[in-house]
Amino acid sequence: MSKNSEVIDGKARPLGAYPHFKRAGDFIFISGTSSRRADNSFDGVTVSETGKVTLDIKAQTHAVIKNIEQTLIAAGAGLADLVEISTFLINMDDFKGYNEVYGTYFDHTGPARTTVAAKELPHPNLLIEIKAIAFAPKTEER
Repeated sequence: MSKNSEVIDGKARPLGAYPHFKRAGDFIFISGTSSRRADNSFDGVTVSETGKVTLDIKAQTHAVIKNIEQTLIAAGAGLADLVEISTFLINMDDFKGYNEVYGTYFDHTGPARTTVAAKELPHPNLLIEIKAIAFAPKTEER
C-alpha cells in the first residue's frame, strides 16, 4: 500500500508537525481543518473599531468545508469522495447554524458524521474544526 503525506503550498501552515492530509492506499485522511487562511487570519471573524470580536459559525463552517475541499483537490479527490466527517464545536448552541450550512454541501447520501463539543480549539476565534476521511481509489488521473 502506498502512503504519502503533504503540506500544501498556499494554504495555512499546520500549527504542528503534521500534514494537511495523508493518503494511505485509496484512503485520504484530512487533518483537523479550521477557517484559518494562508495569512493566518480567519473567515467568520469580525473585529469592530472598538475591538469587539464577533464570530460567525455559518461563515466559519463554509470556510472549513472549502478548506477541506481544497485539500481534497490537492490529494486528487473532491467532497463527493468523503466517507466520514468528525466535527468539533466549541458550543453546541452553534449546532443549528453549522448544520444549516453543512446541509448546503451534503445530504443523507453524504459522509457519515459525528459532531461533538470541545472545550477549546487552538485559537480563541475558532468555533469549529473538522477532520475527515475520503475514499478515492488511485487512477491514472489521481
